[in-house]
Amino acid sequence: MLRITAAIAALLISIQAAPALAHHAMGGQMPNTFMTGLLSGLGHPIIGLDHLAFILAAGLLAAPRARGLILPLAFVLASLAGVIVHLNGIDLPGGEILVAASVLLLGVLLVIPRQIDDGLFAAILALAGLFHGYAFGESIVGAETTPLGTYLAGLVIVQYGIAAGVVVAWRKLGKTAGDRLPRFSRYAGAGVAVIGAVFLALNLAA
Repeated sequence: MLRITAAIAALLISIQAAPALAHHAMGGQMPNTFMTGLLSGLGHPIIGLDHLAFILAAGLLAAPRARGLILPLAFVLASLAGVIVHLNGIDLPGGEILVAASVLLLGVLLVIPRQIDDGLFAAILALAGLFHGYAFGESIVGAETTPLGTYLAGLVIVQYGIAAGVVVAWRKLGKTAGDRLPRFSRYAGAGVAVIGAVFLALNLAA
């Protein structure tokens, strides 16, 4: 576990040292066409390890719930609102710190045995989505209407696709894996919490 934690920490430090790559799916180039906007939207939540960890954790937390395929929409739609907030020049202070804190929180929620109710979970997803979306908006500020529209479409597709895919996979595996799935979620939660904690420490130290 210590070796895994050290490896994750080293990876995160290298990502933090290259912020352009962590926040621009097109390598820092502004999307300027239908396709580059779409590819940037599809890639952004994946190349950002903190964002990807959050989406995967959201899927794992949603999977055992009756509304498992609906709840991730709270995050997805709020992330679009966060992009719009950024594009309108409205400042959300402490954005990266709160993004990291949200990753840590979902990791902790996966580890603890007690399940929070759907309303509180949806509220956490929506609030986190606002700040994740604000971070996503950085790579599209100044883009024209077409690449902006396809960027937003890409964000919706990839984020909901990942979260919903986790929910569907969980439910299919539940037929054969049985009691092993909750244990897997706790292990995954520990990993997500480590990612969130390291990102939080890096942002607080910056």
